[in-house]
Amino acid sequence: MAEKRRSGGGTVMPDSKSVKAESDKEFLSQAGVGVLLRDALLKLVEARSEDPIGFLAEHFSNLASESESGPVGGGGGDGGEQQENTVEEQQQLSRALWHLSLAHHSQRSAFNNNIRVAYDLLTQCGSLRHVPGGIQGRIYTEMLQCLCSEGGLSGTTAAPLLRRIRCHDYEAVPFELFRQGVQTCAAFTDYIRKSQCLYAAVASRPERPAERSLCRAVLATLEEALDTSHGADSARFLEASAKISPAKLAQAMAEVRAAGEQQEGPTMDAREFEDAAAALFIARVRVVI
Repeated sequence: MAEKRRSGGGTVMPDSKSVKAESDKEFLSQAGVGVLLRDALLKLVEARSEDPIGFLAEHFSNLASESESGPVGGGGGDGGEQQENTVEEQQQLSRALWHLSLAHHSQRSAFNNNIRVAYDLLTQCGSLRHVPGGIQGRIYTEMLQCLCSEGGLSGTTAAPLLRRIRCHDYEAVPFELFRQGVQTCAAFTDYIRKSQCLYAAVASRPERPAERSLCRAVLATLEEALDTSHGADSARFLEASAKISPAKLAQAMAEVRAAGEQQEGPTMDAREFEDAAAALFIARVRVVI
């Protein structure tokens, strides 16, 4: 009898801990937490951020912002709808820029994936959703301007490149053109930074501009490196300044000295040098017609 009572007629009460564990797993599965964490970790690995916690916090903040953004409403008349569209465009633009910052453009596969994510975000904006053939030229140009600005380029330096690759506001920009424009701006910002380092290398004293003869020698070496870069893709031109090794730079400077150039000759300031270096790059970028 005692054994019967102990068995409870064959009914076994489940362990409370086991029930809770199953409930927790079901909750995580239904909420898609595993997928969210996996995607976040993959993004972190791609970006290799020096601040993983800050990176993940910004990543989830962007996801939360995207999920909170509902469809554009039309309750405020044409003016209200236009204002909401503008706000949504700026939000999507910020998110697109953030995705583009997750990987350096030299990480070709990851960067191309992020370009696709950025493009898809911009095609989902309210006023851009029904543009046939791609996103509007206006938002494309604004994206390129933001990329150059966030890359540390001044408006003066970026303007000639943007004039060369921009589209008209009313034009539709397909993905391939969008990808090329983004890659070109990303490469250009790196190229300018490397050019600034080259100028610093030939400026003997920070308080005095570099000698013009030395700057011309460096620019000629840079132009040669650009001309020997393989492929028509302007993104590959970023490798040109890296090809100028310290030994090659020193050789160019020594040749100028050997040619009898004066120690204290005419000078070239950093602004002029940067403009000249930028012109070498921009001249090799294909014009968008």
